Amino acid sequence: MHEFVSEWIQPRGGAFDTHAMGSGTPGLPRAFEWHGETIEVAETLAAWKESGPEVGRLHGERYLRRHYWRLRMADGSVWTVYFVRHTPRGGSAKRRWFLYNVKRGDSD
Repeated sequence: MHEFVSEWIQPRGGAFDTHAMGSGTPGLPRAFEWHGETIEVAETLAAWKESGPEVGRLHGERYLRRHYWRLRMADGSVWTVYFVRHTPRGGSAKRRWFLYNVKRGDSD
């Protein structure tokens, strides 16, 4: 079973995927800090994007909102994380990475 989290996480590791960044995709960090613990990314399982209507525009233009990844972490858990393209009004520009949900161990 996946545990819904929806919390900001801090990217760590100092190295990002520069190849992905060159194609307009955010560079996936090698680790994230969550609740004071740094957990390394062991494997990328999936990646996808989410778009939505552009606010205040005519003609139904769509805008890329989030980039998602499903990741196997070094501790064996599976995380779904996302990167927001634009921070909400009044939000910190540094808070762009979020942990959406976590699947721990062998739970279904």
